[in-house]
Amino acid sequence: MIVRSRRLGRRRLGRWSGVLAGWLAIASAGAQESPQAPPLQVPAKSVPVPADVSPQMAKIIGAPLRSNWNIHPKTGEEWKPVAEAGAAALGKLVPGMLERLKVKVERTTIDGVRAFILTPAEIPPENRDRLLVHVHGGCYVLNPGEAGLPEAIFMAGFGRFKVISVDYRMPPEAYYPAAHDDAMTVWKAATKMADPKKTAIFGTSAGGALTLAMVLRAKQEGLPLPAAIAPGTPMSDTTKVGDSFVTNAMLDNVLVSPDGFCDDGAKVYANGHDLKDPMLSPVYGDMHGFPPTILTTGTRDLLLSNTVRVHRRLRDAGVEAALQVGEGQSHAHYIRDDTAPETRKVFEEIAGFFDKHLGK
Repeated sequence: MIVRSRRLGRRRLGRWSGVLAGWLAIASAGAQESPQAPPLQVPAKSVPVPADVSPQMAKIIGAPLRSNWNIHPKTGEEWKPVAEAGAAALGKLVPGMLERLKVKVERTTIDGVRAFILTPAEIPPENRDRLLVHVHGGCYVLNPGEAGLPEAIFMAGFGRFKVISVDYRMPPEAYYPAAHDDAMTVWKAATKMADPKKTAIFGTSAGGALTLAMVLRAKQEGLPLPAAIAPGTPMSDTTKVGDSFVTNAMLDNVLVSPDGFCDDGAKVYANGHDLKDPMLSPVYGDMHGFPPTILTTGTRDLLLSNTVRVHRRLRDAGVEAALQVGEGQSHAHYIRDDTAPETRKVFEEIAGFFDKHLGK
């Protein structure tokens, strides 16, 4: 029996050695040929809405592609009517959000920069000396005025923090670096209103990129850093490097295509400036010394790779970084409907992260 077992063992070992050798040969060939390898061909297919999302989120996920995703305004003047039309539609939804989440909003000007102050009806004792700064999204050309407030309302309402939302200048009023300058002006003021150790910065899409760029600038200028940040699905690489620009193209029903409206908006704002500059593509910036960071994205987000690449850069720099990914969600779906349980969970997760890192 012992001899037979040994023979069987040798036979099995020989068979598996052959298989292993085959695998190694394939891997070696792939490694040598990968730079010239043809792209993977994926057949057309239908993609259903995930079965385990809420009815509210299912409606958002299952919506048709954004109607104006393939418009290509080439100047700030051409973007202005587009932004105004979108702002008028979104602005009608803001009063309901404020009422449901019991948040008060007031316009203000901070050192010459337009802003809004959002205050929840109840602020818990641990948040009374804390202050959040918000920078809205919109590809640097959309969501002026109240249209930029939904995310700030959700953070104030679900997290019960006082929030300053920056209504930064956009084309055609001003071009790069106007949005960055306005955000930094408000940040400098915020560090005088509250202890920086009790502050945080957050924003989605272009606002996520601005959040990251603000920390890069604060480091360069020797300014206090926030205690934590929350860049949501950041436009961290406007050069369109990233796997999900291909894999999620025409699946993301918000941005839709890497060559769609948002690409044009970023280029108009950049006004000829190098898109690989870390101020416009912060994934290329030095993230050593960044504050703890929580990032948010979705499995169908065109900027999924933008988000996970930032997450990896932060981790490689030794920064505490958390990542939450919404099932089936396209770009920034989590700021579309305050009644969706997924939305509440996203902002409660961010609020918990802030509570962990902001001084009390």
